[in-house]
Amino acid sequence: MENLVNKVVLTGFAGSDVEVQTVGNNQKLAKVNLAVNEYYKDSNGTEVKKTHWFPLVFWNINADVAEKEIKKGIRLTIQGKLQTRSYESKDGIKRYSTDVVVNELEVKMPA
Repeated sequence: MENLVNKVVLTGFAGSDVEVQTVGNNQKLAKVNLAVNEYYKDSNGTEVKKTHWFPLVFWNINADVAEKEIKKGIRLTIQGKLQTRSYESKDGIKRYSTDVVVNELEVKMPA
Protein backbone atom coordinates (compact mmCIF):
# COMPACT_ATOMS: atom_id res chain seq x y z
CA MET A 1 0.00 0.00 0.00
CA GLU A 2 1.23 3.46 -0.89
CA ASN A 3 2.12 5.75 2.03
CA LEU A 4 0.13 9.00 1.68
CA VAL A 5 0.79 12.20 3.65
CA ASN A 6 -1.50 15.00 4.78
CA LYS A 7 0.92 17.58 6.21
CA VAL A 8 0.91 21.37 6.20
CA VAL A 9 3.59 23.79 7.46
CA LEU A 10 2.75 27.50 7.58
CA THR A 11 4.38 30.64 8.99
CA GLY A 12 2.35 33.79 9.44
CA PHE A 13 0.66 36.09 11.93
CA ALA A 14 -2.35 35.52 14.19
CA GLY A 15 -5.28 37.59 12.94
CA SER A 16 -6.88 37.81 16.40
CA ASP A 17 -6.66 36.44 19.90
CA VAL A 18 -7.60 32.75 20.19
CA GLU A 19 -11.26 31.78 20.63
CA VAL A 20 -11.60 28.91 23.11
CA GLN A 21 -14.61 26.70 23.84
CA THR A 22 -15.44 23.35 25.41
CA VAL A 23 -17.26 20.86 23.19
CA GLY A 24 -18.49 17.26 23.39
CA ASN A 25 -17.10 15.28 26.33
CA ASN A 26 -15.19 18.19 27.88
CA GLN A 27 -12.85 18.53 24.89
CA LYS A 28 -11.17 21.91 24.60
CA LEU A 29 -11.19 23.58 21.18
CA ALA A 30 -9.24 26.70 20.22
CA LYS A 31 -9.51 28.55 16.90
CA VAL A 32 -7.64 31.41 15.26
CA ASN A 33 -7.02 32.57 11.69
CA LEU A 34 -3.46 32.75 10.40
CA ALA A 35 -2.46 35.44 7.88
CA VAL A 36 0.28 34.37 5.47
CA ASN A 37 1.62 37.01 3.09
CA GLU A 38 2.69 36.23 -0.46
CA TYR A 39 4.75 38.69 -2.51
CA TYR A 40 5.13 38.61 -6.26
CA LYS A 41 5.44 40.89 -9.28
CA ASP A 42 2.53 41.26 -11.68
CA SER A 43 2.85 41.41 -15.49
CA ASN A 44 3.77 45.12 -15.26
CA GLY A 45 6.60 44.45 -12.79
CA THR A 46 4.70 46.00 -9.88
CA GLU A 47 5.24 44.24 -6.55
CA VAL A 48 2.01 42.82 -5.17
CA LYS A 49 1.29 41.68 -1.60
CA LYS A 50 -1.49 39.13 -1.23
CA THR A 51 -2.64 37.84 2.15
CA HIS A 52 -4.01 34.30 2.48
CA TRP A 53 -6.08 33.41 5.56
CA PHE A 54 -5.99 29.91 7.04
CA PRO A 55 -8.33 28.78 9.83
CA LEU A 56 -6.32 26.95 12.52
CA VAL A 57 -7.88 24.46 14.95
CA PHE A 58 -6.24 23.25 18.17
CA TRP A 59 -7.60 20.41 20.34
CA ASN A 60 -7.17 19.67 24.06
CA ILE A 61 -3.55 20.12 25.22
CA ASN A 62 -2.69 21.99 22.01
CA ALA A 63 -5.68 24.26 22.73
CA ASP A 64 -4.24 24.98 26.20
CA VAL A 65 -0.90 25.98 24.66
CA ALA A 66 -2.61 28.10 21.98
CA GLU A 67 -4.74 29.88 24.60
CA LYS A 68 -1.64 30.81 26.64
CA GLU A 69 0.72 31.70 23.79
CA ILE A 70 -1.24 33.19 20.87
CA LYS A 71 -2.23 36.84 20.81
CA LYS A 72 -3.26 38.97 17.84
CA GLY A 73 -0.30 39.85 15.61
CA ILE A 74 2.11 37.28 17.04
CA ARG A 75 4.20 35.32 14.52
CA LEU A 76 3.52 31.57 14.41
CA THR A 77 4.93 28.57 12.64
CA ILE A 78 2.58 25.62 12.70
CA GLN A 79 2.57 22.06 11.49
CA GLY A 80 -0.65 20.14 11.07
CA LYS A 81 -3.04 18.45 8.66
CA LEU A 82 -5.89 19.62 6.43
CA GLN A 83 -9.38 18.61 7.48
CA THR A 84 -12.57 19.37 5.54
CA ARG A 85 -15.95 19.69 7.18
CA SER A 86 -19.46 20.72 6.28
CA TYR A 87 -21.96 22.68 8.33
CA GLU A 88 -25.25 24.48 7.93
CA SER A 89 -25.05 28.28 8.00
CA LYS A 90 -27.53 30.49 9.87
CA ASP A 91 -29.45 30.99 6.61
CA GLY A 92 -29.84 27.21 6.17
CA ILE A 93 -27.28 26.76 3.39
CA LYS A 94 -24.83 23.85 3.52
CA ARG A 95 -21.29 25.23 3.58
CA TYR A 96 -17.84 23.63 3.49
CA SER A 97 -14.65 24.62 5.26
CA THR A 98 -11.07 23.36 5.18
CA ASP A 99 -9.24 23.85 8.48
CA VAL A 100 -5.67 23.19 9.54
CA VAL A 101 -5.68 20.92 12.60
CA VAL A 102 -2.47 21.92 14.38
CA ASN A 103 -0.27 19.38 16.14
CA GLU A 104 2.92 21.47 16.48
CA LEU A 105 3.21 25.17 17.31
CA GLU A 106 6.20 27.51 17.45
CA VAL A 107 5.62 31.06 18.65
CA LYS A 108 8.05 33.82 17.70
CA MET A 109 8.05 36.35 20.51
CA PRO A 110 8.38 40.02 19.50
CA ALA A 111 11.83 41.53 19.99
